[in-house]
Amino acid sequence: MADISLHTNDLHKQLVEDINNSSTIYILTSFIMKSGVDVIFDVLQERLKDGADVKILTGDYLYVTQPKALQRLLDLLGDNLEIRLWRSNGISFHPKTYIFKHREEGAIIVGSSNLSLSALTGGIEWNLRMQRNASMETFNKAIELFIESFYDNQTIEINHESLKIYQKNYDDFHIRNSNLISTWTKQEEIDLTLPTEDVPLDENIIEAPAGYITKLEPRPAQLNALKGLEDTIEEDYNKAMVVMATGLGKTYLAAFFAQRFKKILFIAHREEILKQAKKSFEQVLGKSGGLYYGFEKDPNHDMLFASIFTLSIQDQLHRFTPEEFDLVIVDEFHHAAAKSYQKVIEYFQPKFLLGLTATPERTDGQDVFAICDGNVAYEITFIEAIQHGWLTPFIYHGVKDDIDYSNIKWLGKQYDQHELMIQQLQEDRAKQIYEKWKEYKQTRTLAFTSSIQQAEFLSDYFTEQGIRSITLTSATRDISRAEAIRMLETNEIEIIFTVDLFNEGVDIPSVDTLLFARPTESLVVFTQQIGRGLRKYAGKNNCVIIDLIGNYRNADTKLQVFNEYKSDPTKAQGSIFPVVPDSCSINFETEVIDLLEELRRKRSSRKERIYFDYLSVKEQFGRRPTYKEVHLNGIINSKEYRQAFGGYFAFLNEYGELTDHESDIYRKHYRWFNKVEKEQMSKSYKMVILQFLLDKGPNEWLNSITPEDTASYFHQFYMEKSYRRNTDFSNKNTKKLWNYDEAKIAKLIADMPMSKWVGKDELVYFEDNQFGVNFEVDTSDRDVLHEMTSEICEYKMHVYFERKGKG
Repeated sequence: MADISLHTNDLHKQLVEDINNSSTIYILTSFIMKSGVDVIFDVLQERLKDGADVKILTGDYLYVTQPKALQRLLDLLGDNLEIRLWRSNGISFHPKTYIFKHREEGAIIVGSSNLSLSALTGGIEWNLRMQRNASMETFNKAIELFIESFYDNQTIEINHESLKIYQKNYDDFHIRNSNLISTWTKQEEIDLTLPTEDVPLDENIIEAPAGYITKLEPRPAQLNALKGLEDTIEEDYNKAMVVMATGLGKTYLAAFFAQRFKKILFIAHREEILKQAKKSFEQVLGKSGGLYYGFEKDPNHDMLFASIFTLSIQDQLHRFTPEEFDLVIVDEFHHAAAKSYQKVIEYFQPKFLLGLTATPERTDGQDVFAICDGNVAYEITFIEAIQHGWLTPFIYHGVKDDIDYSNIKWLGKQYDQHELMIQQLQEDRAKQIYEKWKEYKQTRTLAFTSSIQQAEFLSDYFTEQGIRSITLTSATRDISRAEAIRMLETNEIEIIFTVDLFNEGVDIPSVDTLLFARPTESLVVFTQQIGRGLRKYAGKNNCVIIDLIGNYRNADTKLQVFNEYKSDPTKAQGSIFPVVPDSCSINFETEVIDLLEELRRKRSSRKERIYFDYLSVKEQFGRRPTYKEVHLNGIINSKEYRQAFGGYFAFLNEYGELTDHESDIYRKHYRWFNKVEKEQMSKSYKMVILQFLLDKGPNEWLNSITPEDTASYFHQFYMEKSYRRNTDFSNKNTKKLWNYDEAKIAKLIADMPMSKWVGKDELVYFEDNQFGVNFEVDTSDRDVLHEMTSEICEYKMHVYFERKGKG
């Protein structure tokens, strides 16, 4: 076959052949029809059975993609199948690309054919197929860009729950636009070739800005973190997380720590982060490193700086052995719960895994503490760093945003971008933002907006007022990031309008004013962006923060990121207004104070908040999540299930999330569920005993046991994991039991967990050296009761050690 060939009809024959010959199959198509899925369904299923890596990305533009097509894809079975949906927010989405690879062979098809029967068979289509060897550079770039798009923040995973939401949006759109969108049939399927603006990728990648040099000796925060890591290693941990506010030198800390290891892998998601890290490590360790991303793959170094997108490609990941690296460092570790990171983290088995982040909070999704067994070697917030004098103090001004956000559709994680832009792109709003900026600003401003359109609109308005202003976004072509930073530092411009380019990885220490001209949708992103202005810089006494406050989600709760008493909210006396360090100040316009008070009064009921948070996690998993999963992936604190409902299964029962059989069992044994939920735990001993019982199986766990029966299991539980041993089995008495002594361990079990399990409810007994549950369970109920009890036990055990690990 020719290296490059044209396919104007019967593309399905070539697709089936290529799928059959591939172990990597990536499909990127603007819309998908069920008829198109049917064409390749069987051959995809066969390849998945053989372990092929299959990723499919489609879009929701004009809701052409059929829900039944996505459902058909979900019928495919295979651990390596991932399906994601690009949320276009009304912006056209038109790619049609099919990528295939097996070992060193491969091909890419780019053209006009979406995944529909007409486009793959009888329609008038033009598609070019290029074999990998025709241009290795083009082929590899296509894979890299596909992976970046696949895991972009604009995408969501398609599962049974997210599909329900898409189905509703699809139905609503087609009802509202019945005069615009015709009914789709196999004969009528056509591509919507609406014009779209060409927005190429930004290739202006920069090195670390010059002009300020970090000394090669650890600074105070780094010394404290290194001490924490040394203690962690002495306690036999092989993984840990360091939480350090932006500006305290996480990368140099990692480089100092890496001196004790021979072969090092540093993982990040942006090329500029990789290049900056490489330079920092080379300065500290005195040897050269290699980059591993996109077109630049130089693995023959003891220090490797790799893109998570590149490593997410199965072929690239498997070029390394699981034990290849002694130290694996994951930068911006708050991303680590994402599938792309999980795949890589689970593959490698280093001597030590180090996660670095400034924002580990659960506020925006999955909890990353669990990935490091709850072990935080060192943690310091930007508020604590300001108190130490390591970061610049701030002066915060909350100013009124008069947009009524209650009239703008909320799409789960963000506002509808089209509806939001209609409100934002108005001259009177630009004028208000400009006047507030003029009133409070200092010399160099970084302004964060919701969209490229808003950034350009505000920049144009500021320029008309005689302000030297530019935009810097993924669409910017006439100026590089490096040049924009230089111009701001030298006062050639006063303000840069951007969207999310400066959240991570690139710093401008001279910035002394931050302007938030957007609603805060993500508390993690808000915290990151605040950090852009807090770095120390000669002549900079403070950072002014100008923040538009409207009736949007998180408007009141986001302020707690500034709270000096964040770890102990009771000291803030219940006020929504944070208590800030003495060196800082926080100011609100009168209208903003009234608005925040009104938001607090109108905030949805506690039970409603919990329920919507649960639904968000359920959508993510595509099924009812376990108790531990809602804890790890929800925004709310999971203890609210117990406080508001009495427990997780009480909540599930109230909201109809249990099966009829589960609900019946819950009603029969609600006293037992309540006891396990609310059992006090000064140590983990009680749950270890319950876990021992549960491990015996659905029938046997109801039989009594003795302390002697449990002794070996109990001892092994604490000795096999250092964090368990160091948390609950290392005082002067239990430390003596590290060498197994059945009689003494049995006595400890009898005196503590077994005796303390017994209560006035009489649901548990411990008599004549026999311990067990004191209630009958119908034979038909035993499997389900065992599973439900196990779920609570798993949750309580995890939360206990997580809390101890953080403390």
